[in-house]
Amino acid sequence: MSHEGIRFISAQEQAELEIKEKPLSRAAITPAKVRVLITEGKGLEIDWQDGHHSAWDFKWLRNACPCATCIEERKQQNRKPGEAPSKTAELLPMYTPPARPTSAQAVGRYALQLNWQDGHSAGIYSWDYLRRHCICGECKLAATELTGAPN
Repeated sequence: MSHEGIRFISAQEQAELEIKEKPLSRAAITPAKVRVLITEGKGLEIDWQDGHHSAWDFKWLRNACPCATCIEERKQQNRKPGEAPSKTAELLPMYTPPARPTSAQAVGRYALQLNWQDGHSAGIYSWDYLRRHCICGECKLAATELTGAPN
């Protein structure tokens, strides 16, 4: 009997999968107010209908792009959404401007698309994706308690 294609996962990976697949209430994934602070260079803030407040800086959002290309790149580099890629050693490091979108627009009633200054615009950040990747202290603590590992 062949076991090719079967992958065993750790208890931590199982807990992380359960968090990702846990159903969220409609109020938890419906924004009451969305602020994309492009001019200020700060990031994205969302007040959710359930009373929760989330905020992400643009660097985190760019490193958490949910497009297929970026997801695949993160998988290959074993990075989590929002985690920056490791820097390669360069003889003369070049300045790279901080991540910042040039524009943002709603995608239907379910998501936000950011057009980045580096020309990337394939990522569509659904409200569900953003809420599941909230990086506030309260959400990080809850994730740590559920998985037993820091987020």
